[in-house]
Amino acid sequence: MAFDHPAEKGGRGRLGRFEKLAELASNFTSSAVFSVFCVLLVAAFVGAHLAHVSTSWQHLLGDAMGAIALLLLALLKNSERRAEHAIQLKLDAIAAALLEQYEGEPGRAHRDLAKAIGIEEGE
Repeated sequence: MAFDHPAEKGGRGRLGRFEKLAELASNFTSSAVFSVFCVLLVAAFVGAHLAHVSTSWQHLLGDAMGAIALLLLALLKNSERRAEHAIQLKLDAIAAALLEQYEGEPGRAHRDLAKAIGIEEGE
């Protein structure tokens, strides 16, 4: 088992199966559909509690909320690490471009910087 940074697995620009799944799950959990689902789940839990439904149903709903919270925590951490890695790549490119400019030889680092910050995407 390797403890590499999640954004570094699979190399730059390539996403593994987990990263693809995490990206899809992140997109889904940030949607209105998932928000409505969570509100309905919480409302069902509160309704079951107020209606004095059997404890097994209350536990089932509570366990579902706990499982969703744990999955959301894992997704949040994964997104945070990928964003942190992307920011670090951009900072490294900026530092290299500034060093090239200081030395008077703009070249590869400036191209890498343009690629890292997506200058060519706006054209």
